[in-house]
Amino acid sequence: MIIALGSDHAGLPLKQALAAALEAGGHALLDLGTHSAESVDYPDYAQAVAARVASGEAGFGVLVCGTGIGMAIAANRHPAIRAAVLHSATEARLTRAHNDANIACFGARTTGVEVALDALAAFLATPFEGGRHARRVAKLGAPAA
Repeated sequence: MIIALGSDHAGLPLKQALAAALEAGGHALLDLGTHSAESVDYPDYAQAVAARVASGEAGFGVLVCGTGIGMAIAANRHPAIRAAVLHSATEARLTRAHNDANIACFGARTTGVEVALDALAAFLATPFEGGRHARRVAKLGAPAA
């Protein structure tokens, strides 16, 4: 599976840890930056990842900033995106199963590496349940997978 990744300067170390785990798991990555600790604007990276996921070039996206909130807000401006800030594997499973989320957002200043790794693994492993959830997701304006 191809996964698009992006972060701002605050999220870079966590993005690198997540990228290493994804590569070790056999995933192909589209690392859209940033690649340094120099201050950058998170909406630029959220848009780049959202565009790749929306086009189907990437199956899922991962975004990291200080809290994950800015990235989620920016990514969710795209109608085909359902981005969720994750703090646990339980949230990850539920947002995939019930919301068909397609971008996982993490806060490097609020979520530890091990928790983020567990949540990302759960996010990628959990299928969308469909059924009553598909009707609700459709009301968001973009079709469920």
